[in-house]
Amino acid sequence: MRKTGSCFDTTVMDTFTKPGAHTMNTEPVDKSAFSTLKVSKRTSPKAYLLKGSGHVTTNPSISKPRPVPAPKIQKGITIIKKKERKRKISTEKRSNPPNTEFRRFYERADLPIQINHNGVRNKILWKVDPKKLDYHHYLPIFFDGLRETEMPYTFLALEGTVDLLNEGGTKILPVIPQLIIPIKNALNTRDQAIIVRVIKVLQKLIVADVSESGEGGLIGQALVPYYRQILPVLNIFRTKNKNLGDRIDYGQRKETNLGDLIDKFLYLLEKHGGSDAFINIKYLIPTYQSSFVSTH
Repeated sequence: MRKTGSCFDTTVMDTFTKPGAHTMNTEPVDKSAFSTLKVSKRTSPKAYLLKGSGHVTTNPSISKPRPVPAPKIQKGITIIKKKERKRKISTEKRSNPPNTEFRRFYERADLPIQINHNGVRNKILWKVDPKKLDYHHYLPIFFDGLRETEMPYTFLALEGTVDLLNEGGTKILPVIPQLIIPIKNALNTRDQAIIVRVIKVLQKLIVADVSESGEGGLIGQALVPYYRQILPVLNIFRTKNKNLGDRIDYGQRKETNLGDLIDKFLYLLEKHGGSDAFINIKYLIPTYQSSFVSTH
């Protein structure tokens, strides 16, 4: 099945693949876990240590381990080795299928954007003024494109989202509930490049309605009920800091250090989240320390 229905789409994965989904467990169910009886397997006599094959003793005649003869295999009997279970690592990348709404709408030419190739650096060109767009329709679509990893979708989704946040003003606050699922899908991919991109956008989202004098900040308070969907993945990557010793991190200006980005994001959540922000952050990230000691 094609991902977007477009004649230019070459992906052949299942359309309904969920971002960050796990593989189905195909191992047989242990029935003894649901009863009071414990099923124990019969131990073979060859599983025990032979005399002299264990620890070194004081007797020099048996200090060297004796060779254990290989078990005789009868004809017609095959030995099946049990496959070792692959250990799951919490920071491993998860599935990220290219079935985003942003890709589908862009390939149908339903988005009023295009790339402006004039100049040294590519820019996004809006066919309609972003202030005149319906944010309930377009902003979730652009947020869903943040987990894209192919060009030009990555560039267009990021630049379009930033432009909408800069021009949105009071039109952003009512759309917050519709943005949670795209944000959660992007974080569930466990791709560090995508997580860095999402955190930078979230930082702009929190201060989108804050005036130059520091007043406002209702978006930060509106995000408090959705901490359970956003913060658990960030808790896993919070310790991902570069330890360079006395060397210089020349990529620091690009703000790609994931641990520092998460700490800065948590600071903004606490600052603009109201009185309930700290206790909710502390519940999901126990190692977080408040930046406002006098208020707690």
